[in-house]
Amino acid sequence: MQLEFAKYEGAGNDFILIDNREGLFTPAAERIARLCDRHFGIGADGLMTLGHNAEIDCSMRYFNADGSEGEMCGNGARCFTLFAEHLGIGGETKFFDAPDGLHTARIRRTKGLFGEIELGMIAVRDIREGNGWWFLNTGVPHYVEFVDDIASVDVVERGRPIRYDTGRFPQGTNVNFVQITGPGNIRVRTYERGVENETLACGTGATAAAIVTNFARQPLTERYAVSVPGGELAVRFSHEAQTQIYTDVRLTGPARRVFTGTFDSENF
Repeated sequence: MQLEFAKYEGAGNDFILIDNREGLFTPAAERIARLCDRHFGIGADGLMTLGHNAEIDCSMRYFNADGSEGEMCGNGARCFTLFAEHLGIGGETKFFDAPDGLHTARIRRTKGLFGEIELGMIAVRDIREGNGWWFLNTGVPHYVEFVDDIASVDVVERGRPIRYDTGRFPQGTNVNFVQITGPGNIRVRTYERGVENETLACGTGATAAAIVTNFARQPLTERYAVSVPGGELAVRFSHEAQTQIYTDVRLTGPARRVFTGTFDSENF
């Protein structure tokens, strides 16, 4: 069977998008891993399906490049929102659910294949602090560590043992290294669980890094410009002083459709 797909990217984080409202695509782990393979498949950091939901605009399921299902992906959800826009689903503000809950996303602007998307993230109510690190869930689990020179960090060498440290993080974790470059300005590099490598951007990681920067270093700052290897993102939130509660969390950044195509399901 020939199935249609689209390839999108957000700040260099790239994804395969499939309109699965008719249920023609079966998201088996091995199939997804082959599709995401950069040598033998289409190539991507992850894959998302768009499903029917009678109560809201649509539903999102996110799968990591290794085929495992993830709860949420910030950059992916922005690409998902633009994909829905290109399919004519919903209005300027879109409502969709994912395994971590209900999300809203606003189309700030579009021009052809490009869009700037503001995504509503889940609230954060618990931040765990260790010896020089912080841990929180922004849709998926994230470890955050501050460094003086982010360019010199071997993200894979340092990140992989932390990612698999199930003693501290039973479900595993994404790992973020953060350099503060000024008030409301940070640089972030991320080792992503499920990709098992450094990626050019991680939306949930950028969100986690901004929240921890506020919590640990800049308590009066609630808007952040976040520089990642693949581009620029923005994070804002509301914070109840002297608490670990962060609400109205918003992630803004670019999304772009790179190309569309078809694949033969028997080939994957």
